Amino acid sequence: MKTRAVRLYGKKDLRMEEFELPEIKEDEILVKVVSDSICMSTYKAAILGSDHKRVPSDIAVNPVIVGHEMAGDIVQVGSKWKNDFKPGNKFSMQPALNYKGSMDSPGYSYRYCGGDATYVIMPQEVMELGCLLNYDGKAYYEASLAEPMSCIIGGFHASFHTVMGSYEHKMGIVEGGKLAMLAAAGPMGLGAIDYAMHCDRRPALIVVTDIEQGRLDRARAIFTKEDAKKVGIELIFVNTKDIEDVPAYLRNLTGGTGFDDVFVYSPVKPVVEQGDKILGRDGCLNFFAGPTDTKFSAMFNFYNVHYQSTHTIGTTGGNTNDMIESLRMTEKNIINPAVMVTHVGGLDSAADATIRLTEVPAGKKLIYTNIFMDITAIDEFEEKGKKDPRFKKLSEIAKNNKGLWSLEAEKYLLENWKTK
Repeated sequence: MKTRAVRLYGKKDLRMEEFELPEIKEDEILVKVVSDSICMSTYKAAILGSDHKRVPSDIAVNPVIVGHEMAGDIVQVGSKWKNDFKPGNKFSMQPALNYKGSMDSPGYSYRYCGGDATYVIMPQEVMELGCLLNYDGKAYYEASLAEPMSCIIGGFHASFHTVMGSYEHKMGIVEGGKLAMLAAAGPMGLGAIDYAMHCDRRPALIVVTDIEQGRLDRARAIFTKEDAKKVGIELIFVNTKDIEDVPAYLRNLTGGTGFDDVFVYSPVKPVVEQGDKILGRDGCLNFFAGPTDTKFSAMFNFYNVHYQSTHTIGTTGGNTNDMIESLRMTEKNIINPAVMVTHVGGLDSAADATIRLTEVPAGKKLIYTNIFMDITAIDEFEEKGKKDPRFKKLSEIAKNNKGLWSLEAEKYLLENWKTK
């Protein structure tokens, strides 16, 4: 079977090509990829090439398919897995394999498995580790976004608190507590707001900060104070750009106690230090943002570590259970991963969108691998609709969904855009 895929040959060398897939073995599964969202980790792999720890050294002659936030349909199942997977079922995938100590992962390391493709072969280790997941929802993009949502969920599970007088650690954010999310009006921050409002350990107060008013306005339109109040949460958005003493302002919102949980969504030294200064007793700071600077550091108050039991952790990625939680919550319409999506495009735009990811830093870029379409911001649909009635329709659909991508938009796109 032929597939069309974006493959990595070297640093900044991504090529969309058509080639033949081999017949699957009895322990492999053939799938049709429908959607794949672009991750910053894929950008890093494309920039670094073989210098990336997950990318093989011989990609110049054996290129790998990029992309790992994929979803689609199961097409053919090897005999070993016939009792677990059925052709026609939708799937999602957890790419963090850690198979027998190997760093190999779909989207980085495999010749025939990656998200930016029309058809790929799932190697046996994906199934052996329970990382190919059946998905019962309707929208493919939601299954693609289960992977970044699992990273968010993992951060909430990894936060912890202590019990005075014992050595017990209580895992998770404080239920009914005070939560601050710093630099959190970007895609991962929006997903985190959604999860915090609807998970089983809801805080009583959520304070979200950013320095870009446009991003805050969009966040406020998606997550209203009224919606938060319905689930017992006071939700406050703060533009910290012109506030002289940010920690003092934020602590005042807690009545002076400080926050139980603080998440930092940008690797910026002043933001990290703000997070430290607003921690309350036994407060946990989760440094979620991954820096590229290997010497990145910030000041942390160790007087408070000793006397106030403040502490910090960092999380990167989620595990399979986190991803399953994301899928189940999405299937039940408890969370809406579409809050992260700002751009949509076809496979022909995937390579350039990946290489230029940091130049267009808005939200998630969603690729539909069986169509050709320039990567387009959702808020550009209306303007493009003046020349192309298809974009006019997409604009109308988005406006009816708070400006968000949706199942209706996905169905319309797949029906009206084709490969060339």
